[in-house]
Amino acid sequence: MPSGELPALMAMAFRSVMDTVHERLAEQGFADVRPAHGFVFQLLSHTRGSTAVEIAAHLGVTKQAATQLLAELEGRGYVRRTPHPTDRRARLVSLTERGWACITVVVAEWNAVEARWVELVGREALDVMHASLAAIVGEASKSGRPLLRPIW
Repeated sequence: MPSGELPALMAMAFRSVMDTVHERLAEQGFADVRPAHGFVFQLLSHTRGSTAVEIAAHLGVTKQAATQLLAELEGRGYVRRTPHPTDRRARLVSLTERGWACITVVVAEWNAVEARWVELVGREALDVMHASLAAIVGEASKSGRPLLRPIW
């Protein structure tokens, strides 16, 4: 019988993982990264670059807000903006070596979290949870897995 508690538990698990990831990032020299930055990194890690308009759409914010966030990330050395190859009005945003290094730490920490979960509940239970959550996300999106984006 559903308790109505599962969505809250999923949100708390995500929050716990992100808190742990950001603690580890700070220890590795990335103390200036905020959770909102991760959503930009997630998009850029799957593209050859994106425009501010595309990043704004991904984040669900205005172009001006995305441009401000990108200026912050560029100033911290995580992204670079270069001329767009086909649109002279746009700039292409891509990750720098520092941005990729940050992602490497995040991925390593996610893997460590999953390893701890295997110790906690076992591989079979984690595989079932993975398959179940993938099915839930697939059903929710109706068009494949939705983008990971902030809920402002």
